Amino acid sequence: MPRLTRLTPDTAVGASRDLLADLVSRHGHIGDMVSTMAHSPAVLGGYLQLSRAMGRAKLDRRTGERISIAVQARQGCGLCLDAHISAARALGVDEDEIERARAGTSADPATAAIIALALQIYREPSSITDEQVDALREHGYSDRAMADVVGIVALNILTGAFNLLAGLTPDSATGA
Repeated sequence: MPRLTRLTPDTAVGASRDLLADLVSRHGHIGDMVSTMAHSPAVLGGYLQLSRAMGRAKLDRRTGERISIAVQARQGCGLCLDAHISAARALGVDEDEIERARAGTSADPATAAIIALALQIYREPSSITDEQVDALREHGYSDRAMADVVGIVALNILTGAFNLLAGLTPDSATGA
């Protein structure tokens, strides 16, 4: 059962009303997380900006979705985990790789290394070493790609933590 109520352009106020009205006019609908985030225009606006920015990430989407699956499997947001598994499937990630991502790895050593970095950023970023960064470069990852991992992890922390606070679960969701 959701803990926070959903807002609409009619029930939201101020900046949140404007943000929701814009989203509805462009997309026709808004999902539970976004409509609930509207309680805080700062959180909603920040989420929308970071989400758009991460759409320009250097990492390919298949890798980004596997990182998101690994993070959400640890954070415990079922709504986010389901969404990222669905997105990974739509991008052609096979079930074995989805399961490996849930476990925090990949059959591909380069993908396993970037997922490991993401999980370290999530758990203990102060423990990242120069040797790890050098190894990622040897796998072909640029500084930009590694920096993008921080953004992907941050976006997942924001959405997962928000959904957990709000009580949004796969069973409570009414829209994308």
